[in-house]
Amino acid sequence: MQDYNYVWADSFEITLELSCCKYPLSSELQQEWENNQEALLAFIEKVVHIGVKGFVKDAITGAGLGNATIAVAGISHNIKTGK
Repeated sequence: MQDYNYVWADSFEITLELSCCKYPLSSELQQEWENNQEALLAFIEKVVHIGVKGFVKDAITGAGLGNATIAVAGISHNIKTGK
């Protein structure tokens, strides 16, 4: 699903594995959170500002442009803006 969303929905998703146990007991979830909270927050702080964000506007009128294609040299995957 991650690959599909990246290519077709311009959405970059990740999966984080907290432990080798796929189905931890509910009584263990609090400890898993405590074990991984700082690492997760550090990861979010690191990646939240990587990339490009902003608005695509007409150079003359300043009006927002919906469905504009953004192409970056050296990257073969274009992105389309929202409405």
